[in-house]
Amino acid sequence: MKRKVLVCGATGFIGRNIAEALSMRDDLEVYGTYLKSQPLKNGKITMVRADLTNADAVNSAVKGMDVIIQAAATTSGAKEIITKPYYHVTDNAIMNSLILRAAYEHKVSHVVFFSCTVMYQPGEAPVKETDFDANKEIYPGYFGAGWTKVYIEKMCEFYSRLGHTKYTVVRHSNIYGPHDKFDLERSHVFGATMAKVMMTEDGGKIVVWGNGEEKRDLLYVEDLVDFVRLAVDVQGAVFGLYNVGYGSAISVRDLVKKIIEHSGRDLSIEYDLSKPTIKTKLCLDTGRARDAFGWAPRVSLDEGIQKTMSWYIVETGCGKAAGGRQLG
Repeated sequence: MKRKVLVCGATGFIGRNIAEALSMRDDLEVYGTYLKSQPLKNGKITMVRADLTNADAVNSAVKGMDVIIQAAATTSGAKEIITKPYYHVTDNAIMNSLILRAAYEHKVSHVVFFSCTVMYQPGEAPVKETDFDANKEIYPGYFGAGWTKVYIEKMCEFYSRLGHTKYTVVRHSNIYGPHDKFDLERSHVFGATMAKVMMTEDGGKIVVWGNGEEKRDLLYVEDLVDFVRLAVDVQGAVFGLYNVGYGSAISVRDLVKKIIEHSGRDLSIEYDLSKPTIKTKLCLDTGRARDAFGWAPRVSLDEGIQKTMSWYIVETGCGKAAGGRQLG
């Protein structure tokens, strides 16, 4: 009998990549939730319209499922994280509380929850899961989002101790790739930079928020999907918390230069120090995921940039890279 998998937030960046990948398997029956976005047009995915902040809608979506992959979230870029720090807190706390309760009440066998890394202290060395210290102050710009994630992680652990359901908590780094937001206002650094570069003609200028010295651990979405596949198939523990990232960090300054190089365009860079930026450096130690599942990232940053850029060109119809060079 096929396992029924519900991907919450299946029209979002991470959710869509996971839903589409899992739909290719013959042993799974894949469902996906959506609300304001258009439902996916994929005959192998049954789309369910659901407001995940409504208890009745959550119960209806969860009933009968074997696995829940919780990729629904209210997200934003650096601008809203700084100017509207409450944006990540309320809806995310409500929807996750309802989903976890429904999973318990309907005896779902496995829940995968996407946390993040905002609770970690910035630093030079790769961070392990055990390095999080609740007695230390979370980076001020991440205070609300960070403690909300920690709360939901602990709720996963709480429900895992009650029986019925096992939980996988994924503290992932900055994910990029096809179906990301390529939006100058709401995107994370990779999507915003890609959009700026691809919309700027030769001889133009790219404006980078801040001085570009902050560093990010960037993981191609295909590698995150591979981790989810392994967790769903292999995890035996009733509760597991795993770092999932590339394992090294690149500065925004160097990332912008790389994306420009791969685009083939001749562009200059200007740094706007008046714009909001999150001045931290973080990269992940993924040894626990490697030991548990044999997982490791396979896509290099250069390869990931090429793959994403090729997808972006096809998706937006903007043609080849500058100079007629075909990407691939």
